Amino acid sequence: MVIFGASGDLAKRMLIPSLFNLAKRKLLPKDFALVGFALESWSEDEYRQRVRNDLREFAGAPEQCEFCDWLIERLYYRSGDFRDPAVYEELKKLLADIDQKHGTQGNCLYYLAIPPGLIGEIVKRLGAARLTDQSGGHWRRVVVEKPFGSDLASAHALNLELSSELAENQIYRIDHYLGKETVQNILVFRFSNGIFEPIWNRRYIDHVQITVAESLGVERRGGYYEGAGALRDMIPSHILQLVTLTAMEPPNSFHADAVRDEQTKILNAIQPFAPEDVLRRAVRGQYGEGEMESKGAVPAYRAEPDVAPDSKTETFVALKLSIDNWRWADVPFYVRTGKRLARRYTEIAIQFRRAPFILFRDTPVESLTPNLLVLKIQPEEGISLRFGAKVPGPLVHVGAVNMAFEYADYFGQEPSTGYERLLYDCMIGDQTLYRRADMVEAGWNVVQPILDVWTALPPRNFPNYAAGSWGPKEADDLIERDQRHWNTVR
Repeated sequence: MVIFGASGDLAKRMLIPSLFNLAKRKLLPKDFALVGFALESWSEDEYRQRVRNDLREFAGAPEQCEFCDWLIERLYYRSGDFRDPAVYEELKKLLADIDQKHGTQGNCLYYLAIPPGLIGEIVKRLGAARLTDQSGGHWRRVVVEKPFGSDLASAHALNLELSSELAENQIYRIDHYLGKETVQNILVFRFSNGIFEPIWNRRYIDHVQITVAESLGVERRGGYYEGAGALRDMIPSHILQLVTLTAMEPPNSFHADAVRDEQTKILNAIQPFAPEDVLRRAVRGQYGEGEMESKGAVPAYRAEPDVAPDSKTETFVALKLSIDNWRWADVPFYVRTGKRLARRYTEIAIQFRRAPFILFRDTPVESLTPNLLVLKIQPEEGISLRFGAKVPGPLVHVGAVNMAFEYADYFGQEPSTGYERLLYDCMIGDQTLYRRADMVEAGWNVVQPILDVWTALPPRNFPNYAAGSWGPKEADDLIERDQRHWNTVR
Protein backbone atom coordinates (compact mmCIF):
# COMPACT_ATOMS: atom_id res chain seq x y z
CA MET A 1 0.00 0.00 0.00
CA VAL A 2 1.33 3.42 -0.99
CA ILE A 3 -0.17 6.47 0.73
CA PHE A 4 0.25 9.69 -1.26
CA GLY A 5 0.00 12.50 1.28
CA ALA A 6 1.36 10.37 4.13
CA SER A 7 2.18 13.42 6.26
CA GLY A 8 -1.43 14.66 6.36
CA ASP A 9 -4.13 14.36 9.01
CA LEU A 10 -6.11 11.71 7.13
CA ALA A 11 -3.12 9.35 7.02
CA LYS A 12 -2.05 9.72 10.64
CA ARG A 13 -5.52 9.93 12.24
CA MET A 14 -7.43 7.43 10.09
CA LEU A 15 -5.52 5.35 7.56
CA ILE A 16 -2.55 4.13 9.59
CA PRO A 17 -4.65 3.53 12.75
CA SER A 18 -7.04 1.52 10.50
CA LEU A 19 -4.16 -0.62 9.27
CA PHE A 20 -3.08 -1.12 12.89
CA ASN A 21 -6.61 -2.27 13.80
CA LEU A 22 -6.67 -4.64 10.82
CA ALA A 23 -3.28 -6.05 11.89
CA LYS A 24 -4.62 -6.69 15.41
CA ARG A 25 -7.57 -8.58 13.92
CA LYS A 26 -5.18 -10.64 11.74
CA LEU A 27 -6.78 -9.22 8.57
CA LEU A 28 -3.58 -8.01 6.94
CA PRO A 29 -1.59 -10.58 4.96
CA LYS A 30 1.87 -11.51 6.20
CA ASP A 31 3.29 -10.18 2.91
CA PHE A 32 1.91 -6.68 3.57
CA ALA A 33 4.13 -3.56 3.29
CA LEU A 34 3.40 0.17 3.51
CA VAL A 35 5.04 3.11 1.74
CA GLY A 36 4.46 6.68 2.90
CA PHE A 37 4.92 9.28 0.15
CA ALA A 38 4.86 13.01 0.92
CA LEU A 39 6.64 16.32 0.31
CA GLU A 40 8.40 16.44 3.69
CA SER A 41 12.11 15.55 3.58
CA TRP A 42 12.03 13.01 6.40
CA SER A 43 14.38 10.07 6.71
CA GLU A 44 12.84 6.60 6.86
CA ASP A 45 13.75 6.29 10.55
CA GLU A 46 12.16 9.65 11.31
CA TYR A 47 8.96 8.66 9.54
CA ARG A 48 8.83 5.36 11.39
CA GLN A 49 9.14 7.14 14.74
CA ARG A 50 6.40 9.58 13.72
CA VAL A 51 4.10 6.68 12.83
CA ARG A 52 4.86 4.97 16.13
CA ASN A 53 3.94 8.18 17.99
CA ASP A 54 0.77 8.59 15.90
CA LEU A 55 -0.31 5.02 16.72
CA ARG A 56 0.00 5.78 20.42
CA GLU A 57 -1.95 9.03 20.07
CA PHE A 58 -4.68 8.08 17.59
CA ALA A 59 -4.96 4.28 17.90
CA GLY A 60 -4.30 3.86 21.62
CA ALA A 61 -1.32 1.60 21.01
CA PRO A 62 0.64 0.71 24.17
CA GLU A 63 4.34 1.54 24.66
CA GLN A 64 5.33 -2.06 24.01
CA CYS A 65 3.23 -3.28 21.09
CA GLU A 66 3.89 -6.28 18.87
CA PHE A 67 1.47 -5.08 16.19
CA CYS A 68 3.19 -1.67 16.06
CA ASP A 69 6.53 -3.45 15.65
CA TRP A 70 5.05 -5.67 12.93
CA LEU A 71 3.76 -2.63 11.02
CA ILE A 72 6.93 -0.55 11.51
CA GLU A 73 9.08 -3.41 10.15
CA ARG A 74 7.10 -3.14 6.90
CA LEU A 75 7.13 0.65 6.69
CA TYR A 76 9.02 2.73 4.12
CA TYR A 77 9.09 6.40 3.19
CA ARG A 78 9.87 8.48 0.13
CA SER A 79 9.63 12.25 -0.35
CA GLY A 80 9.28 14.31 -3.49
CA ASP A 81 7.09 16.45 -5.71
CA PHE A 82 4.07 14.49 -6.92
CA ARG A 83 4.45 16.19 -10.31
CA ASP A 84 8.06 15.04 -10.83
CA PRO A 85 8.31 12.01 -13.19
CA ALA A 86 11.68 11.01 -11.62
CA VAL A 87 9.97 10.40 -8.28
CA TYR A 88 7.77 7.72 -9.85
CA GLU A 89 10.78 5.92 -11.28
CA GLU A 90 12.27 5.91 -7.79
CA LEU A 91 8.97 4.61 -6.41
CA LYS A 92 8.94 1.88 -9.07
CA LYS A 93 12.38 0.72 -7.95
CA LEU A 94 11.36 0.78 -4.28
CA LEU A 95 8.24 -1.30 -4.99
CA ALA A 96 10.36 -3.86 -6.85
CA ASP A 97 12.73 -4.09 -3.86
CA ILE A 98 9.77 -4.45 -1.46
CA ASP A 99 8.33 -7.15 -3.71
CA GLN A 100 11.56 -9.13 -3.39
CA LYS A 101 11.85 -8.58 0.38
CA HIS A 102 8.22 -9.08 1.47
CA GLY A 103 6.77 -11.17 -1.37
CA THR A 104 3.99 -8.75 -2.26
CA GLN A 105 3.62 -10.47 -5.66
CA GLY A 106 3.38 -7.16 -7.53
CA ASN A 107 0.01 -6.26 -5.98
CA CYS A 108 -0.27 -2.59 -5.04
CA LEU A 109 -2.90 -0.27 -3.59
CA TYR A 110 -2.33 3.49 -4.10
CA TYR A 111 -4.26 5.68 -1.67
CA LEU A 112 -4.55 9.31 -2.83
CA ALA A 113 -4.90 11.24 0.44
CA ILE A 114 -4.16 14.48 -1.37
CA PRO A 115 -5.98 17.65 -2.55
CA PRO A 116 -8.48 16.90 -5.36
CA GLY A 117 -6.55 18.99 -7.89
CA LEU A 118 -3.67 16.47 -7.83
CA ILE A 119 -5.71 13.32 -8.48
CA GLY A 120 -5.53 13.39 -12.27
CA GLU A 121 -1.85 14.37 -12.24
CA ILE A 122 -0.81 11.50 -9.95
CA VAL A 123 -2.82 8.90 -11.87
CA LYS A 124 -1.28 10.14 -15.11
CA ARG A 125 2.24 9.88 -13.63
CA LEU A 126 1.55 6.40 -12.25
CA GLY A 127 0.34 5.31 -15.68
CA ALA A 128 3.37 6.80 -17.46
CA ALA A 129 5.68 4.86 -15.12
CA ARG A 130 3.62 1.69 -15.77
CA LEU A 131 2.84 1.52 -12.05
CA THR A 132 -0.84 0.84 -12.80
CA ASP A 133 -0.10 -1.95 -15.28
CA GLN A 134 -1.76 -5.29 -14.41
CA SER A 135 -0.47 -7.38 -17.28
CA GLY A 136 1.70 -9.64 -15.09
CA GLY A 137 -1.26 -11.22 -13.33
CA HIS A 138 -1.02 -8.92 -10.32
CA TRP A 139 -3.45 -6.14 -9.41
CA ARG A 140 -3.01 -2.39 -9.09
CA ARG A 141 -5.80 -0.30 -7.49
CA VAL A 142 -6.23 3.41 -6.79
CA VAL A 143 -8.32 4.80 -3.93
CA VAL A 144 -9.68 8.31 -4.55
CA GLU A 145 -10.99 10.45 -1.66
CA LYS A 146 -13.91 12.82 -1.99
CA PRO A 147 -14.72 15.42 -3.18
CA PHE A 148 -14.94 13.80 -6.59
CA GLY A 149 -15.39 16.89 -8.72
CA SER A 150 -17.05 20.15 -7.75
CA ASP A 151 -20.01 19.89 -10.14
CA LEU A 152 -21.35 17.60 -12.86
CA ALA A 153 -18.94 18.84 -15.54
CA SER A 154 -15.81 18.49 -13.39
CA ALA A 155 -16.87 15.04 -12.11
CA HIS A 156 -17.37 13.89 -15.71
CA ALA A 157 -13.99 15.32 -16.71
CA LEU A 158 -12.27 13.56 -13.77
CA ASN A 159 -13.96 10.26 -14.66
CA LEU A 160 -12.62 10.60 -18.20
CA GLU A 161 -9.15 11.44 -16.89
CA LEU A 162 -9.08 8.37 -14.63
CA SER A 163 -10.57 6.05 -17.25
CA SER A 164 -7.83 7.02 -19.71
CA GLU A 165 -5.26 5.35 -17.40
CA LEU A 166 -7.30 2.88 -15.32
CA ALA A 167 -10.02 0.28 -15.79
CA GLU A 168 -13.17 0.91 -13.72
CA ASN A 169 -12.37 -2.13 -11.56
CA GLN A 170 -9.11 -0.41 -10.54
CA ILE A 171 -10.80 2.79 -9.30
CA TYR A 172 -12.07 2.86 -5.71
CA ARG A 173 -13.95 6.11 -4.97
CA ILE A 174 -14.14 6.02 -1.20
CA ASP A 175 -16.85 7.43 1.08
CA HIS A 176 -15.92 6.85 4.72
CA TYR A 177 -19.58 7.02 5.83
CA LEU A 178 -20.06 3.62 4.21
CA GLY A 179 -17.51 2.15 6.63
CA LYS A 180 -19.88 2.60 9.55
CA GLU A 181 -21.55 -0.56 10.81
CA THR A 182 -25.12 0.75 10.71
CA VAL A 183 -24.74 1.88 7.09
CA GLN A 184 -23.50 -1.56 6.10
CA ASN A 185 -26.29 -3.10 8.16
CA ILE A 186 -29.04 -1.30 6.21
CA LEU A 187 -29.06 -3.95 3.49
CA VAL A 188 -28.86 -6.82 5.97
CA PHE A 189 -31.64 -5.28 8.06
CA ARG A 190 -33.89 -4.74 5.05
CA PHE A 191 -33.34 -7.92 3.10
CA SER A 192 -32.71 -10.58 5.78
CA ASN A 193 -35.74 -9.80 7.97
CA GLY A 194 -39.09 -10.99 6.68
CA ILE A 195 -41.07 -8.55 8.85
CA PHE A 196 -39.69 -5.36 7.31
CA GLU A 197 -39.29 -5.87 3.56
CA PRO A 198 -43.06 -6.37 2.90
CA ILE A 199 -43.87 -2.98 4.47
CA TRP A 200 -40.89 -1.08 3.02
CA ASN A 201 -42.94 0.84 0.45
CA ARG A 202 -45.43 3.65 -0.20
CA ARG A 203 -48.40 1.68 1.21
CA TYR A 204 -46.96 1.67 4.72
CA ILE A 205 -44.27 4.37 4.90
CA ASP A 206 -45.34 8.00 5.25
CA HIS A 207 -41.93 9.62 4.72
CA VAL A 208 -38.19 9.20 5.31
CA GLN A 209 -35.83 11.65 7.02
CA ILE A 210 -32.04 11.59 6.78
CA THR A 211 -30.10 13.88 9.09
CA VAL A 212 -26.33 14.42 9.19
CA ALA A 213 -25.84 16.99 11.95
CA GLU A 214 -22.43 18.25 13.04
CA SER A 215 -21.74 20.29 16.15
CA LEU A 216 -18.32 21.36 14.86
CA GLY A 217 -17.79 24.43 12.69
CA VAL A 218 -15.41 24.49 9.75
CA GLU A 219 -12.41 24.46 12.16
CA ARG A 220 -9.22 24.83 10.07
CA ARG A 221 -10.90 23.97 6.76
CA GLY A 222 -12.22 27.43 5.96
CA GLY A 223 -10.21 27.68 2.74
CA TYR A 224 -11.58 24.39 1.42
CA TYR A 225 -15.10 24.99 2.66
CA GLU A 226 -15.37 28.40 0.99
CA GLY A 227 -15.01 26.68 -2.37
CA ALA A 228 -17.26 23.76 -1.50
CA GLY A 229 -20.09 24.51 0.92
CA ALA A 230 -22.46 22.03 2.53
CA LEU A 231 -24.26 21.13 -0.70
CA ARG A 232 -21.15 20.02 -2.59
CA ASP A 233 -19.46 18.59 0.49
CA MET A 234 -22.25 16.31 1.73
CA ILE A 235 -25.18 15.77 -0.64
CA PRO A 236 -23.69 14.06 -3.75
CA SER A 237 -21.62 11.68 -1.62
CA HIS A 238 -22.67 10.86 1.94
CA ILE A 239 -26.35 11.71 1.91
CA LEU A 240 -27.29 10.35 -1.52
CA GLN A 241 -25.48 7.12 -0.64
CA LEU A 242 -27.72 6.80 2.42
CA VAL A 243 -30.77 7.56 0.25
CA THR A 244 -29.88 4.82 -2.23
CA LEU A 245 -29.24 2.16 0.42
CA THR A 246 -32.56 3.01 2.09
CA ALA A 247 -34.60 3.10 -1.12
CA MET A 248 -33.01 0.56 -3.49
CA GLU A 249 -34.71 -2.60 -4.72
CA PRO A 250 -33.34 -5.98 -3.60
CA PRO A 251 -30.26 -6.80 -5.71
CA ASN A 252 -29.90 -10.20 -7.39
CA SER A 253 -26.85 -10.83 -5.18
CA PHE A 254 -24.45 -8.95 -2.94
CA HIS A 255 -21.87 -8.77 -5.73
CA ALA A 256 -20.57 -5.22 -6.13
CA ASP A 257 -22.17 -4.39 -9.46
CA ALA A 258 -25.52 -5.97 -8.58
CA VAL A 259 -25.79 -3.70 -5.52
CA ARG A 260 -24.49 -0.62 -7.34
CA ASP A 261 -26.85 -1.17 -10.29
CA GLU A 262 -29.80 -0.85 -7.91
CA GLN A 263 -28.30 2.21 -6.20
CA THR A 264 -27.81 3.89 -9.56
CA LYS A 265 -31.44 3.24 -10.49
CA ILE A 266 -32.52 5.18 -7.40
CA LEU A 267 -30.23 8.11 -8.22
CA ASN A 268 -31.65 8.22 -11.73
CA ALA A 269 -35.20 8.03 -10.36
CA ILE A 270 -34.83 11.09 -8.10
CA GLN A 271 -37.12 13.74 -9.56
CA PRO A 272 -35.00 16.51 -11.15
CA PHE A 273 -35.21 19.97 -9.60
CA ALA A 274 -36.67 22.61 -11.93
CA PRO A 275 -35.59 26.18 -11.02
CA GLU A 276 -38.91 26.87 -9.28
CA ASP A 277 -38.52 23.57 -7.33
CA VAL A 278 -35.22 24.82 -5.93
CA LEU A 279 -37.03 27.79 -4.41
CA ARG A 280 -39.68 25.55 -2.80
CA ARG A 281 -37.86 22.30 -2.02
CA ALA A 282 -34.31 23.39 -1.15
CA VAL A 283 -33.13 25.41 1.85
CA ARG A 284 -29.67 26.79 2.56
CA GLY A 285 -28.30 28.35 5.70
CA GLN A 286 -25.16 29.77 7.25
CA TYR A 287 -24.43 29.81 10.97
CA GLY A 288 -23.95 32.98 12.94
CA GLU A 289 -22.41 33.30 16.37
CA GLY A 290 -24.07 31.39 19.16
CA GLU A 291 -23.73 29.18 22.22
CA MET A 292 -22.70 25.53 22.07
CA GLU A 293 -23.48 23.30 25.03
CA SER A 294 -19.92 22.00 25.34
CA LYS A 295 -17.94 25.03 24.14
CA GLY A 296 -19.88 28.09 25.22
CA ALA A 297 -19.79 31.09 22.87
CA VAL A 298 -18.55 30.33 19.33
CA PRO A 299 -17.96 32.68 16.37
CA ALA A 300 -20.02 33.02 13.21
CA TYR A 301 -18.92 31.23 10.04
CA ARG A 302 -17.85 34.56 8.54
CA ALA A 303 -15.46 35.06 11.50
CA GLU A 304 -13.73 31.69 11.02
CA PRO A 305 -10.12 31.60 9.68
CA ASP A 306 -9.79 31.78 5.86
CA VAL A 307 -13.48 32.68 5.42
CA ALA A 308 -14.55 35.87 3.61
CA PRO A 309 -16.26 38.40 5.93
CA ASP A 310 -19.20 38.61 3.49
CA SER A 311 -19.17 34.90 2.55
CA LYS A 312 -22.21 33.53 0.70
CA THR A 313 -21.21 29.89 1.34
CA GLU A 314 -23.87 27.68 2.88
CA THR A 315 -23.10 25.61 5.99
CA PHE A 316 -26.58 24.03 6.09
CA VAL A 317 -28.75 22.34 3.46
CA ALA A 318 -32.22 20.80 3.63
CA LEU A 319 -33.94 19.20 0.63
CA LYS A 320 -37.20 17.47 -0.14
CA LEU A 321 -36.51 14.66 -2.60
CA SER A 322 -39.05 12.63 -4.58
CA ILE A 323 -38.25 9.22 -6.05
CA ASP A 324 -40.23 8.46 -9.21
CA ASN A 325 -40.68 4.72 -9.04
CA TRP A 326 -43.38 2.26 -8.02
CA ARG A 327 -42.09 1.63 -4.49
CA TRP A 328 -41.64 5.27 -3.44
CA ALA A 329 -44.22 7.27 -5.40
CA ASP A 330 -45.59 10.08 -3.18
CA VAL A 331 -43.22 9.23 -0.29
CA PRO A 332 -41.04 12.30 0.36
CA PHE A 333 -37.40 11.94 1.45
CA TYR A 334 -36.40 14.90 3.62
CA VAL A 335 -32.64 15.29 4.00
CA ARG A 336 -30.66 17.84 5.97
CA THR A 337 -27.07 18.44 6.96
CA GLY A 338 -25.34 21.31 8.70
CA LYS A 339 -22.46 22.53 10.80
CA ARG A 340 -22.62 24.06 14.28
CA LEU A 341 -25.95 22.37 15.00
CA ALA A 342 -27.10 21.62 18.53
CA ARG A 343 -25.76 18.09 18.58
CA ARG A 344 -23.68 15.71 16.46
CA TYR A 345 -25.65 12.79 15.11
CA THR A 346 -26.45 10.96 11.91
CA GLU A 347 -29.61 8.93 11.46
CA ILE A 348 -32.16 7.59 8.99
CA ALA A 349 -35.72 7.87 10.33
CA ILE A 350 -38.49 5.92 8.60
CA GLN A 351 -41.93 7.08 9.73
CA PHE A 352 -44.81 4.73 9.01
CA ARG A 353 -48.34 5.79 8.26
CA ARG A 354 -50.60 6.48 11.22
CA ALA A 355 -53.05 3.75 12.24
CA PRO A 356 -56.80 4.45 11.76
CA PHE A 357 -58.34 6.24 14.75
CA ILE A 358 -61.68 4.39 14.81
CA LEU A 359 -60.84 2.25 17.86
CA PHE A 360 -59.42 5.15 19.82
CA ARG A 361 -62.05 7.89 19.55
CA ASP A 362 -61.72 8.78 23.22
CA THR A 363 -57.91 8.95 23.12
CA PRO A 364 -56.23 12.27 22.27
CA VAL A 365 -55.07 12.09 18.66
CA GLU A 366 -51.62 13.48 19.51
CA SER A 367 -50.95 10.47 21.74
CA LEU A 368 -51.40 8.10 18.77
CA THR A 369 -47.86 8.63 17.56
CA PRO A 370 -47.00 6.82 14.33
CA ASN A 371 -44.45 4.01 14.30
CA LEU A 372 -40.92 5.29 13.76
CA LEU A 373 -37.91 3.18 12.83
CA VAL A 374 -34.57 4.94 13.37
CA LEU A 375 -31.24 3.68 12.05
CA LYS A 376 -28.63 5.48 14.16
CA ILE A 377 -25.30 5.84 12.39
CA GLN A 378 -23.26 8.10 14.68
CA PRO A 379 -22.10 8.77 17.34
CA GLU A 380 -23.93 5.72 18.73
CA GLU A 381 -24.63 2.97 16.22
CA GLY A 382 -27.89 1.10 16.57
CA ILE A 383 -31.57 0.74 15.64
CA SER A 384 -34.71 1.79 17.52
CA LEU A 385 -38.40 1.18 16.86
CA ARG A 386 -41.18 3.31 18.35
CA PHE A 387 -44.65 1.79 18.73
CA GLY A 388 -47.83 2.34 20.74
CA ALA A 389 -48.65 0.49 23.95
CA LYS A 390 -51.40 0.82 26.56
CA VAL A 391 -50.50 2.93 29.57
CA PRO A 392 -51.17 0.87 32.74
CA GLY A 393 -54.43 1.81 34.47
CA PRO A 394 -58.20 1.36 34.30
CA LEU A 395 -58.61 3.68 31.28
CA VAL A 396 -57.41 3.08 27.71
CA HIS A 397 -54.56 5.49 27.07
CA VAL A 398 -51.94 4.80 24.43
CA GLY A 399 -48.35 5.80 25.00
CA ALA A 400 -45.29 5.63 22.73
CA VAL A 401 -42.52 3.23 23.76
CA ASN A 402 -39.15 2.46 22.20
CA MET A 403 -37.34 -0.80 21.56
CA ALA A 404 -33.67 0.01 21.09
CA PHE A 405 -30.65 -1.99 19.99
CA GLU A 406 -27.09 -0.66 20.15
CA TYR A 407 -24.10 -2.37 18.61
CA ALA A 408 -21.89 -1.75 21.64
CA ASP A 409 -24.33 -3.54 23.98
CA TYR A 410 -24.73 -6.65 21.83
CA PHE A 411 -21.41 -7.03 20.06
CA GLY A 412 -18.95 -5.03 22.20
CA GLN A 413 -16.94 -2.04 21.13
CA GLU A 414 -13.81 -2.60 19.08
CA PRO A 415 -11.55 0.36 18.27
CA SER A 416 -12.50 1.58 14.81
CA THR A 417 -11.95 4.58 12.55
CA GLY A 418 -14.60 3.52 10.01
CA TYR A 419 -11.95 2.93 7.34
CA GLU A 420 -11.04 -0.65 8.31
CA ARG A 421 -13.79 -2.35 6.30
CA LEU A 422 -13.21 -0.09 3.30
CA LEU A 423 -9.45 -0.70 3.18
CA TYR A 424 -9.95 -4.43 3.67
CA ASP A 425 -12.53 -4.56 0.85
CA CYS A 426 -10.14 -2.74 -1.44
CA MET A 427 -7.38 -5.25 -0.71
CA ILE A 428 -9.67 -8.19 -1.51
CA GLY A 429 -11.12 -6.45 -4.57
CA ASP A 430 -14.70 -5.91 -3.34
CA GLN A 431 -16.13 -2.64 -4.73
CA THR A 432 -19.61 -2.93 -3.16
CA LEU A 433 -19.07 0.04 -0.81
CA TYR A 434 -17.29 2.15 -3.44
CA ARG A 435 -19.00 4.42 -5.93
CA ARG A 436 -18.92 3.66 -9.65
CA ALA A 437 -18.39 6.37 -12.31
CA ASP A 438 -22.06 6.44 -13.31
CA MET A 439 -23.12 6.72 -9.65
CA VAL A 440 -20.90 9.75 -9.15
CA GLU A 441 -22.33 11.53 -12.16
CA ALA A 442 -25.91 10.58 -11.30
CA GLY A 443 -25.40 12.10 -7.85
CA TRP A 444 -24.07 15.34 -9.29
CA ASN A 445 -26.97 15.34 -11.74
CA VAL A 446 -29.35 15.64 -8.75
CA VAL A 447 -27.35 18.49 -7.23
CA GLN A 448 -26.44 20.51 -10.35
CA PRO A 449 -29.79 22.37 -10.81
CA ILE A 450 -29.62 23.51 -7.18
CA LEU A 451 -26.04 24.71 -7.64
CA ASP A 452 -27.07 26.64 -10.75
CA VAL A 453 -29.95 28.45 -9.02
CA TRP A 454 -27.97 29.20 -5.85
CA THR A 455 -25.08 30.56 -7.91
CA ALA A 456 -27.43 32.82 -9.89
CA LEU A 457 -29.35 33.98 -6.79
CA PRO A 458 -26.96 34.64 -3.87
CA PRO A 459 -28.56 34.47 -0.41
CA ARG A 460 -29.64 37.77 1.10
CA ASN A 461 -30.19 36.74 4.71
CA PHE A 462 -26.93 35.04 5.76
CA PRO A 463 -26.23 34.26 8.56
CA ASN A 464 -29.71 32.86 9.16
CA TYR A 465 -29.28 30.43 12.07
CA ALA A 466 -27.45 30.65 15.37
CA ALA A 467 -24.67 28.23 16.22
CA GLY A 468 -26.11 25.67 18.65
CA SER A 469 -29.58 25.69 17.06
CA TRP A 470 -31.14 23.13 14.67
CA GLY A 471 -30.70 25.28 11.57
CA PRO A 472 -32.71 28.01 9.83
CA LYS A 473 -36.46 28.41 10.28
CA GLU A 474 -36.92 27.79 6.55
CA ALA A 475 -35.84 24.14 7.11
CA ASP A 476 -38.69 23.69 9.61
CA ASP A 477 -41.07 25.39 7.18
CA LEU A 478 -39.98 22.97 4.44
CA ILE A 479 -41.24 19.92 6.31
CA GLU A 480 -44.05 21.59 8.29
CA ARG A 481 -45.78 22.68 5.06
CA ASP A 482 -46.51 18.95 4.68
CA GLN A 483 -47.79 18.69 8.30
CA ARG A 484 -44.65 16.81 9.38
CA HIS A 485 -41.79 17.60 11.77
CA TRP A 486 -38.07 16.85 11.96
CA ASN A 487 -37.17 13.99 14.26
CA THR A 488 -34.78 16.05 16.37
CA VAL A 489 -32.70 14.27 19.00
CA ARG A 490 -33.40 15.67 22.48
